[in-house]
Amino acid sequence: MSKPEPKADSRWRALLPDLAPWRTSADFRRLWVAGLITNFGSFLTFVALPVQMKELTGSAVAVGAIGAVELVPLIVFGLYGGALADALDKRQLIIWTEAGQGVLSAVLLVNALLPEPLVWPLYVVAALSSALVAVQRPALDALTPRIVRHEHLPAAAALNSLRWTVGGVAGPAVAGLVVAYAGLGWAYAADLGTFVVSLVLAVGLAASPAAHEAAKPSLRSIAEGARYAWSRKELLGTYAIDLAAMFFAFPLAVLPFLADELDAEWSLGLMYAALPAGSLLVSLTSGWASRIHRHGRMVVFAAACWGLAMVAAGAVHDVWLVLLFLTLAGCFDMVSGIFRAAMWNQTIPDELRGRLAGIELLSYSAGPQLGQVRAGGMAAVFSVRASVWAGGVLCVAAVGALAVCLPKLMTYDVRTNEHAVRMKSLRAGGG
Repeated sequence: MSKPEPKADSRWRALLPDLAPWRTSADFRRLWVAGLITNFGSFLTFVALPVQMKELTGSAVAVGAIGAVELVPLIVFGLYGGALADALDKRQLIIWTEAGQGVLSAVLLVNALLPEPLVWPLYVVAALSSALVAVQRPALDALTPRIVRHEHLPAAAALNSLRWTVGGVAGPAVAGLVVAYAGLGWAYAADLGTFVVSLVLAVGLAASPAAHEAAKPSLRSIAEGARYAWSRKELLGTYAIDLAAMFFAFPLAVLPFLADELDAEWSLGLMYAALPAGSLLVSLTSGWASRIHRHGRMVVFAAACWGLAMVAAGAVHDVWLVLLFLTLAGCFDMVSGIFRAAMWNQTIPDELRGRLAGIELLSYSAGPQLGQVRAGGMAAVFSVRASVWAGGVLCVAAVGALAVCLPKLMTYDVRTNEHAVRMKSLRAGGG
């Protein structure tokens, strides 16, 4: 007898996020919930800080300088934070950096309650907060493979992406309402409250000491991580692909001008929300990701499609089509992110994971920052629409060139890659 066709509801369930990491790891649940709560709080400050700077100075340059003071600590402490994550107990590192973020939120709250709030604390807090994020993020990334089974790591990447995209869509909307109707003080107070809750959850994590082979944090250990990344051409490809996609085809800086050109100023908020909305759509239907094995090809495919979506967004004249293509771009960005994370988590040795996470932090943080400059510069020289569609063309060309130059990325298969097989064997044996 022939096998019955699978029911439609079974096929739909196969698209839903794989909850295996959530079911099998209590520490993953704690980190996921803590991250979701903190994410909402961080968006409150993300919106409130530039609003307060605008109110105090009335200067667009002063508001833009917030990003400038955040970039240098992100670069410096991202690399050093990776070395710390390899050398110290990751749980302790997460707890102390989370507590530090809470203290900074308290400083913003006190400053906002002053009769005449000061400007300089806003810059100091922005720089210190960026440094703490750069130190904490490698520890969080390095901890995930320790608390999630090897075969569940792609699902964990999808669930973590879901957490970030939910915050990316809902966080700014909630933050805007709180700032507009409750005030800056309430926004900072709520952010402080979220750090208190997430800190309580982090305290419940199991200890995660450094591996026996871990090097002490130093310039030499950071260079060791960089050499390892360079030796792994498939990993190098994931960093390079992401940098190229963000540098050439990240259009956020010109979206206000694009909305004006389309005579649809009302659509600006939707344009900003379209990218995270597309990412959220993929996260909610990411069950298929665990059944894909050629992760490198998916990274290249998704990055090229991101570029093509931007070509279309810059070429069309209907605002609803622009929103559609921006949403599609967000979908492909999330696909790329899921499989980049899977490759990192399933192949990098435990003693190097923090330092490689620091390099990863730079690759996906510096790219958008530089992409903003590229988009604005091309818009000034040519036009807004040309900045968007030409950036997409350059993205596709760069991704294609990288795929040719880095064949190991295209041939990567988690079932046969020597590093993935080794890590799977080590974890199966309790290593």
